[in-house]
Amino acid sequence: MEFAIAKETFLKALQRVQGIIENRKTMPILSNVLIDAKPEKIELIATDLEVGMKGSYPADVTKTGRITVSAKKLYEIIKELPEEEIRFSTRENDWVDLRCGKAHFNLVGLSPDEFPSIPAADESSFLKLNSSLIREMIEMTAFAICHDETKYNLNGIFIKALEENGKNLLRMVATDGHRLAMAEKEIPDVAAADLKNGIIFPKKGIFELKKLTDDNDSEIMISFFDNSSVVKKDDTVVVMRLVDGYFPDYTRVLPADNDKVTTIRREDFIHSLRRMAILSSEKFKGIMMELKNGIMEISASNPDLGDARETLEVTYTGPDLAIRFNARYLIDSLSVMSQEFVDIELKDELSPAVLKPHKAEGFLTVIMPMRV
Repeated sequence: MEFAIAKETFLKALQRVQGIIENRKTMPILSNVLIDAKPEKIELIATDLEVGMKGSYPADVTKTGRITVSAKKLYEIIKELPEEEIRFSTRENDWVDLRCGKAHFNLVGLSPDEFPSIPAADESSFLKLNSSLIREMIEMTAFAICHDETKYNLNGIFIKALEENGKNLLRMVATDGHRLAMAEKEIPDVAAADLKNGIIFPKKGIFELKKLTDDNDSEIMISFFDNSSVVKKDDTVVVMRLVDGYFPDYTRVLPADNDKVTTIRREDFIHSLRRMAILSSEKFKGIMMELKNGIMEISASNPDLGDARETLEVTYTGPDLAIRFNARYLIDSLSVMSQEFVDIELKDELSPAVLKPHKAEGFLTVIMPMRV
């Protein structure tokens, strides 16, 4: 094979697959990227058997062919090359010849015959969704994804299409058992039975999906087959194996009787929490939140460092209430909101709190209090 390609194009192509490359060395071929030279373009394919990506990029191909090369090393080399055209060719025994300007590299490749194939999807079954909508919903929920590998059914985001009050909604839910984030957006009618039943997108697949939406706001197309999902945007395709598990009934943990509501300016609240968290313990970031008539007092205490307290003005007229939270959970939730004011709905010092934008729908978080 032999082709010439712009450095910027090749670098972007290799950068995209870095998050997918298998680093555990269980199968050496999974550390490689498959380069498939076709007339007027090259395709780069990477997979870890859970998530796979294929992208097409324009190139001046003089001889078609396929080869696999270390994705990490090739990326590091291309990144440091001068801003000139790169000439890429293969020799016998799967050696790669790479030239750019006065730089010349001989690299060891691996035969493409052992590289796992990425299944093709039926394009007629694709759902079309807005990129910016998907990006916003992922940002609003991804912080609550569980990172405990033993709770595999929580290692992702639950996505479901539903109809409420005559509206077609897309809902994303993530939880780690201590907090839950739920976002909803109105979408066109969705025909896929998979989304109406609900599916769990894996954590790694979610972050690759988010990267896809960051480029531009063209449509994202999604389809499903077996226990996998195919996501297509422009010339890039991502295939991911869905989490094979039952997502817990999150509707049962959404509090319905939190009758004590306080409204606070979001910026003031988040900066105060960050200040108080400095003195809380590294592991639990525990802060005390005390509500009185029109006032919220936030305090933190650490035997090794000292203590701190701060008073904020709030809209609150209920009985006095003191409740302890992990400050990081509150900060994470507040950071993905953009509204000026937020509502905190409480019941008592042992029940979960609900945070949501003031006078706005489509997003809420549920946070369990800390027990002393």
